[in-house]
Amino acid sequence: MKTLAKSPSGSTVAEAEQFLKSHPEIEAVDIVLHDSNGIGRGKIIRRSELMAVYESGRFMPMSILGLDICGEDVHETGLIWDHGDGDLRAWPIPGTLAPIQGSSPPRAEVLLSLYMLDGAPMSSDPRHALQAQVDALAADGLFPAAAFELEFFLVANQRDADGRLRPADAVLDGRRSNKTEVYSVDHLHGMEPLFSDIYAGAALSGINAETVISEYAPGQYELTLHYRDNVMQAADDLVRLKRIVRLAARRFGVTACFMAKPIERYAGSGMHFHVSLPNRDGINLFSEQAEGVWNDTILHALGGMRATMAESMLVFAPHANSWRRFSSQSYAPVAANWGVNNRSVALRIPAGAIAARRIEHRPSGVDANPYLVAATVLAALRYGLQHRIDPGPITTGDGYQENSAAGMPRDWRSAIEAAEKSDFLKSALGSDMHRTFVAVKAAEYARVARTISDVDYDLYLHTV
Repeated sequence: MKTLAKSPSGSTVAEAEQFLKSHPEIEAVDIVLHDSNGIGRGKIIRRSELMAVYESGRFMPMSILGLDICGEDVHETGLIWDHGDGDLRAWPIPGTLAPIQGSSPPRAEVLLSLYMLDGAPMSSDPRHALQAQVDALAADGLFPAAAFELEFFLVANQRDADGRLRPADAVLDGRRSNKTEVYSVDHLHGMEPLFSDIYAGAALSGINAETVISEYAPGQYELTLHYRDNVMQAADDLVRLKRIVRLAARRFGVTACFMAKPIERYAGSGMHFHVSLPNRDGINLFSEQAEGVWNDTILHALGGMRATMAESMLVFAPHANSWRRFSSQSYAPVAANWGVNNRSVALRIPAGAIAARRIEHRPSGVDANPYLVAATVLAALRYGLQHRIDPGPITTGDGYQENSAAGMPRDWRSAIEAAEKSDFLKSALGSDMHRTFVAVKAAEYARVARTISDVDYDLYLHTV
């Protein structure tokens, strides 16, 4: 098999050489690529194998991108036996090779992206879907900057007496709380050793993790990420930080939960996506001339996001559990509306300096794939600019009381059907990524639909 003279991802052998020279303690490396669900899949290789990955890539089966949430093949993706489950090449992503905090024996990780054997992007890889939208905007002289917010729960490894999740006890001293400790700094102190480990892991990976808060549910937390002038880096930050949080939690004997709605009585976990729009000169085109006098660029971007939100909801809420997050006054938007400094809307313009003006896209749960979320939002932004779409009236009060949820899918099945028919989403993700994603979601829906749950037994076993 012919070896490409140059890595299509832009990775270089020099990066691996320098890393190995600087880290003689590293014994193994996790090589990780992300499927349509955002799940990291790959291998753990030995130190001696790393150079070969940078020299000629690593063979991975095409089917690795055609798996459902359980890791089962989804034949409808066309990525399994249609191509004989053949191998493609995965190449390293520059700048993602980094040590793993606290690993024993010491390990590192590097992100990969999948390419055809001739070096062309494998079109069912979520990173390539996002890159296509970044490139399309760059051709228009637009260079979006972005950051994600990461909300999650820390829960005990053991369920409560009713079999439900319960908040993790403080790792510092074992103190237990079932209160909504929102913004409590003292409550954060109980998790200080765990968060210190998370920050150390983020720093090793070159990720600037910033503020941590106790969120609006027992055991719920939020970490913010530093704004990136590269949207792909922002998405990479999110998937890598999730892995860091999950591993740190396991080391401290608790579970990091990234379900959208793990506890029925409390708010779920979002993955808010903040985006601004600099031009070639670095001028943010969302910035208004005077505060509160919104320019056409930000208004049309909002218009595109509103106009395409209904058919895109499967990207933002991709799982059965995702749809339990959407309820009135739960800090999860239920309508395609927009507002300023208003957390009851789907599209929020945060308060702050004019030069840093941005749109906060709030519908996505933390269970969504950040590459696909970013690709869809950027495509909607570009669509709004191209067609000069009016965003409609601003919401100034309680967005949960509006009727602008009309036309929005009401459940997972409706979202799958809307996504399947959507020409916009096919364009936003690319036809192959769209087919793969929708096929995986349809297969997962069928799995859930035929499963007999505890709710069924509780409601019907002794009553009908």
